[in-house]
Amino acid sequence: MTQTAVEAAVAPKSQPRRRRNPITWVQRGGLSTLLFLLPLLLIFGVFSWTPIVEAVVMSFQKTNLVTAPVFVGWENFEAVFRDPLFYTAMRNTAYFALLALIFGYPLPLLAAVMMSEFRRAKGFYGVLAYLPVIIPPVVSVLLWKIFYDAGPNGVFNTILGFVGIPPQPWIQSQVQAMPSLVLEATWAAAGSTVIIYLAALTSVAPELYDAAEVDGASIWGKIWHVTLPQLRGILFITLILQIIATAQVFLQPFLFTSGGPANSTTTILLLIYQYAFTSSLGVGVGKATALSLMLAVFLAVLSIAYFRVTRRWSDN
Repeated sequence: MTQTAVEAAVAPKSQPRRRRNPITWVQRGGLSTLLFLLPLLLIFGVFSWTPIVEAVVMSFQKTNLVTAPVFVGWENFEAVFRDPLFYTAMRNTAYFALLALIFGYPLPLLAAVMMSEFRRAKGFYGVLAYLPVIIPPVVSVLLWKIFYDAGPNGVFNTILGFVGIPPQPWIQSQVQAMPSLVLEATWAAAGSTVIIYLAALTSVAPELYDAAEVDGASIWGKIWHVTLPQLRGILFITLILQIIATAQVFLQPFLFTSGGPANSTTTILLLIYQYAFTSSLGVGVGKATALSLMLAVFLAVLSIAYFRVTRRWSDN
């Protein structure tokens, strides 16, 4: 008898897999699990899926939410595509997302790495980093609106005057308005990401840094070859979350500039608001829901594609 035959004879035979049926599902506790999940499913269905379904239906209707709606087919979507402001809002939203990724994505990671190097008062620096998140967003915007005063006595212009730079128009300029909004948004939201990175850095084995230091790696070498590979999964998640958040930016353009100057800060969500609440009664609600549905579909497709592309990288 060959070795293969001996191993086949000695190896235990695998048990045939039992087919599932409703009786075995109930016997294994499936019914009790469903009973526990039923309240959650009902609440989620009523408060989440019902508005979504109603929004999809409303996007094909002309309605003012008071009188009986009129089915108009694809007319709302066609009206959105015919609106030149729609393409301006797309460009502005993409520009905001690009600036937020360039400046707002690496800064929390850099701050977390720097704070993780402190042996003392690490918690104090974490509180300082998270403090902007605690401040109500509207209060933050109104506070920064004072900082962005275009006069020579404005806070930022006064600081620039100390180094000989003339006063800047900030949010009153078509060129500087969007970067100014990104600066405030980064300051307001970076604290949450810093805390996430600080928690993730605790899972990195110190031996990896010791080995890199023995090999003569600098601080940037340790970050590039140890920190970033170990945080790869977290970095992928925060990246897609930031893309989704920046694609839905509304508060800063609405409170800072109301989309101006000259529509240079009009974003997709601000355009949806304008369709719904500043258009003629009964005209813009359908366009607003149609554009909302288009944005939701785009973000869903982007998220699915992103996770499919990055799944292999994250596993490796």
